[in-house]
Amino acid sequence: MDNRLSKHIVRLPVIIALALSSGIFLGSTLFTSPGNKRELGSSLNKFREVIGILENDYVDTINLEKATEIAISKMLEKLDPHSSFIPLSDLELSKASLESDFEGIGIEFLIVNDTIQVISALQGGPSEIVGIMAGDRIVGTDGIPFTGDFLNNKEVFNRLRGPKGSKLVLEIVRPGFLEKLQFKVTRNTISSQSVEAAFFIKPEVGYLKLSRFSDNTYVECKEKLKELKERGAKSIILDLRDNPGGYLDRATKLADEFLSENKLMVFTEGKNKKYDQKYYSSRNGLFEENPMIILVNEGSASASEIIAGAIQDNDRGLIVGRRTFGKGLVQLPISLKDGSELRLTISRYYTPSGRCIQKEYSADISIYDQEMENRFNNGELFNKDSIKIKDTASFQTSLGRKVKGGGGIIPDVFVPLDTLLTNSFLIKIMQQNLLREFALDYYKKNKKSLDVLKVKSNPLAFSLDQNSWIQFVNLVEKKKIEWPISKQRLETEYYITNLLQAYIAKLVWGDVGFYQILMKKDPFIISSLKHLNEAQKLLIASRKKTNS
Repeated sequence: MDNRLSKHIVRLPVIIALALSSGIFLGSTLFTSPGNKRELGSSLNKFREVIGILENDYVDTINLEKATEIAISKMLEKLDPHSSFIPLSDLELSKASLESDFEGIGIEFLIVNDTIQVISALQGGPSEIVGIMAGDRIVGTDGIPFTGDFLNNKEVFNRLRGPKGSKLVLEIVRPGFLEKLQFKVTRNTISSQSVEAAFFIKPEVGYLKLSRFSDNTYVECKEKLKELKERGAKSIILDLRDNPGGYLDRATKLADEFLSENKLMVFTEGKNKKYDQKYYSSRNGLFEENPMIILVNEGSASASEIIAGAIQDNDRGLIVGRRTFGKGLVQLPISLKDGSELRLTISRYYTPSGRCIQKEYSADISIYDQEMENRFNNGELFNKDSIKIKDTASFQTSLGRKVKGGGGIIPDVFVPLDTLLTNSFLIKIMQQNLLREFALDYYKKNKKSLDVLKVKSNPLAFSLDQNSWIQFVNLVEKKKIEWPISKQRLETEYYITNLLQAYIAKLVWGDVGFYQILMKKDPFIISSLKHLNEAQKLLIASRKKTNS
């Protein structure tokens, strides 16, 4: 099989937003309108003619199957960033990640313009722990270049996956940095479980962290929502940050838990009207009458954007964070006779107000590749007024609030990217994996006392002692990493202390401990709690309009 195949939709884990909730299967029968038959016949004859000439006259022997697949792949490249061809040998790999656990580095990405671009680093996963971010581009692994036409499903899986505990050095190009960065990632088990954490941020305010929309997502979410409800949750914060999406029907089922009956959640439109679909809420949900806030960022894509758009346009809750990724093209999986698969874009997603979720793209795929970098350079990640979208058309929510199209979901409440995350000192700390290694060493040395604390108390009772902090400072200085000066040093120390406590809490209490500690200094959470009253007022106004 030629190495230049299966591009643009290659992902780890591979998460595909299917066109319909039940999935669609089409055979390889060719349908076309009478007016196009002549043009189609001419094109097929031309292709057969070229293949015949290659077979008879080309200087070397060629594999016609490979040549055909290359032609298909190259043709799809020019259509859009998400249409793709998956050879039979790669198909099993591309479906596996939604169905079972696997061992790897924990990122969601696209291969665009022969380069791996990170859509999101799965929170709590190996890549996120060392500081990999949405918008990063992977250009090398273990000192070996990793860009070019050879990239395909199999090559990417072979290079990035590996046994738990094995290490991989990633060479990264990051927006805003002239020099390439290196991160040492320790592979770990990437769970297919969707809900990473569910707990109370404060009395009566429940929090649910959702990492993806996989096979069991709705069942997991409903179970956790029910638990929060029974324990007294009167408001809910749904965290979809860095959630790259997945199955559409899981997203609409989850949205239905928050929306009253007969509310439009999302619709699709394509050239062929048989792909036009509208999805409405249809059941009594667990949290229909409770204020809610959804957290999003530039790593929230596809199914995450569908939920955010449904909640925003129906004035059901507030969206807090930064503009989402902008993946609103619907791919239909079409099985070909030889068992390979064509994933063809057949329609677009639209929010209830009529906004297209998909961001701008063209035949020049490099524009798509650079879009996340442009957001950084334009200042969009730091200032809402700097958001640059070509389509500035305004739409209205059910209550008449103005919202904009142009790609992705623009939040109601903007949360800027923490400048500490672009701090070269913190990046060096992450590159050398000092936080995680120190946390593990601390856990091993203090396991007995931590086990007692686990039984008697909760993660919020844990704090790093001064002596341990001094040990970490000495470790940093031993690595010859210079601390920032003046006020920036104090802010950095404050941030790093919280991260260290979160990583240690993860070893003791699991993901719940990790997020509970992290939430204390999380600007998204701080902003959400400030706007809960606004979410309550929006809910009341929306219900009044529905009942009038």
